Amino acid sequence: MLREPRIFEEFAFYMVSLAQRRRITKEFELHGRFYAVDSTTIDLCMSVFRWARFRSTKSGIKVHTQIDIATEIPVFYRITNANVHDTKFMDSIGYESNAVYIFDRGYFDLARLSAIHLCGAFFVIREKRHPNFEIVDGDEAVNGEDNVLLDQTIRFTGNRNRGNYPTEIRRIVYYASDLGQSFVYYTNNFYLAGKDIALLYRYRWQVELFFKWIKQHLQVKSFWGDTENAVRIQIHVAIITYCLIAIIEHDLQLGRPVAQVLRILGSSLLVKDDLPELFGRGTDDGTDDGQLEIEF
Repeated sequence: MLREPRIFEEFAFYMVSLAQRRRITKEFELHGRFYAVDSTTIDLCMSVFRWARFRSTKSGIKVHTQIDIATEIPVFYRITNANVHDTKFMDSIGYESNAVYIFDRGYFDLARLSAIHLCGAFFVIREKRHPNFEIVDGDEAVNGEDNVLLDQTIRFTGNRNRGNYPTEIRRIVYYASDLGQSFVYYTNNFYLAGKDIALLYRYRWQVELFFKWIKQHLQVKSFWGDTENAVRIQIHVAIITYCLIAIIEHDLQLGRPVAQVLRILGSSLLVKDDLPELFGRGTDDGTDDGQLEIEF
């Protein structure tokens, strides 16, 4: 495929901004702006996609994504070779002051986290490799209130860690009763309650659902062409489709997660029902024909 993928990319980001504006009014249980950051690797056949080779016997690409937790919209993404480390994507994000960015432990890079702190933004990240630290405050357990076992202010020790993150940081130990497991989170946000920090990390599932959906329902694992342009275009089209469905969900007030709407539509392509009827809600005045006008 010889088409220029930049055209599709620009339209995809236009659809992202349009969907974000439509859904920005969606209520969320915490006040503020919250983003989950993660990536997914799409394996490719090395004999066909030699341009994407990243191991001796494997080819693949990686889709790095920043998703708005409140609106469920991927507000920023980047397509790279699969050998690009997740932490590299952190340098591409335009951090917003007072916004909270939630990372998995694969993004545990203290120098980059310190840069986020200096930008006036907040982060929440899961612990990796038990770094050494000294306790500044909060040495005693908090009696398991709201399943928060420890809520400490610490400072990293060791020349490297202390040099990469020289300021104090908050360390929270949370017990997830449904999983029977404890998790340790680090954050530079000293304002939210410990249970809310744990809640935000749980909302990372939204980006996982997004990855699962684009792989399962948009067939991005079965590409129309074998060139880099073809692969990039198909992923951009997947983002465009996702945003379009998100707008439909909002404007029809379906009250369902975007991933669920996508799943229902994907399994109902031959059904002739109007969209409101398809999702089990009748029209209010008998005049709504289920059609939706979207302004571009």
